[in-house]
Amino acid sequence: MYTRFQLAKKYLHYYFTASNGKGHGVHSPFVYDFIRNVLKDKKKYKCYEQIEGSRKNLLANNTVIEVEDFGAGSAVIKTNQRVVKDIAASSLKQKKYAQLLFRIVQYYKTETIIELGTSFGITTAYLASTNSKVFTCEGAKNIAAIAQQHFNSLGLKNIELVQGDFGQTLQPLFAQLNKIDLAFIDGNHRKEPTLGYFNQLLNHSTNATILIFDDIHWSAEMEAAWQEIQSHPAVTLTIDLFFIGIVLINNDFKVKQHFSVAY
Repeated sequence: MYTRFQLAKKYLHYYFTASNGKGHGVHSPFVYDFIRNVLKDKKKYKCYEQIEGSRKNLLANNTVIEVEDFGAGSAVIKTNQRVVKDIAASSLKQKKYAQLLFRIVQYYKTETIIELGTSFGITTAYLASTNSKVFTCEGAKNIAAIAQQHFNSLGLKNIELVQGDFGQTLQPLFAQLNKIDLAFIDGNHRKEPTLGYFNQLLNHSTNATILIFDDIHWSAEMEAAWQEIQSHPAVTLTIDLFFIGIVLINNDFKVKQHFSVAY
């Protein structure tokens, strides 16, 4: 992955070259609407406080657990014996982006959601707080168990947690679904697995499916994967928010367009 210094330089370049995040000068009606009604939605929704309470509990949890790594691994914690609060501090999606995912699901009324990479389930809880059906996949058994405890405490019964190596769990999961309305991919920060997930998801997507990739600038590999996804013939529009990338395959958009929006 990139060093903090490298990532900071990249973020500053993104921030000062991206669209201003207000919609001015954006010539895509979809992106303009997205900025005005989703990105800039400042409402404090009911679920925010409760889910952030769960995040706070995780960040104070001193329990030591054994963790199996199936992906690129943690850039911060190099041992399989890990403290819950340390995992939470390094792996949970920032509140700003987790709440944005909630607003995307709410605004576009996505009914069937797949999340690749549950971690402790904070993002999952946001995705599920609109009553969509969420299928979330986590490789590490002990992390999945803690996530399930949080789903139970939040009263979220519309989440199906699939535990195990993605190589063994994804195909059976895809086979049981008629469609995927939204997918959030945060499971393996390497180029080839990311492109593999993308291609699998394409095979189970509709014209209205939204694909969201996490940490698209995390490393040279992830940037290469993001560029390849953008250039894929099926992709008609992408939005780069630096820490996440949004992909649409809607063939109603006749001209392929790519946007960077400051957020």
